[in-house]
Amino acid sequence: MDYRIGRTGRVIVARFDHGEDFLAGLNDLVKKEEIRQAWFNVIGGIAAARVVTGPKEPTMPPEPVWRETETREVLGGGTIYWDDDGPAIHLHAALGHHGDTVTGCVREWARTYLVLEVTIFEITGCSTHRPWFKEGGFKRLEFR
Repeated sequence: MDYRIGRTGRVIVARFDHGEDFLAGLNDLVKKEEIRQAWFNVIGGIAAARVVTGPKEPTMPPEPVWRETETREVLGGGTIYWDDDGPAIHLHAALGHHGDTVTGCVREWARTYLVLEVTIFEITGCSTHRPWFKEGGFKRLEFR
């Protein structure tokens, strides 16, 4: 384990409307406001998304299992840390529809259904980045 202690900076409240690309919009907001590291939560609806629901087997590097979802209610939390290309958004969420719930890492096609409400808690006072971790096959949080 490795860790740093930071402080809460700005708190940003955002709304994404029906049909908007949530992940692209969040990425744009993070760039515009120069949010270098943060925690966020999201609640509302997603019309469609591609979600990684876990590894096929518990190996390193993992082989992801993908699932495409239809319209679902969403409750999730995520982090924002930058890699060499810009913001690296990591969102895990539970997506439910008529008693069927998909839980996983929301990675693609996250189109807003009706509305998504997002609260971003900026973290200041420590320096982080999320470079590629070759041994694990994923981007891993590191401290500078």
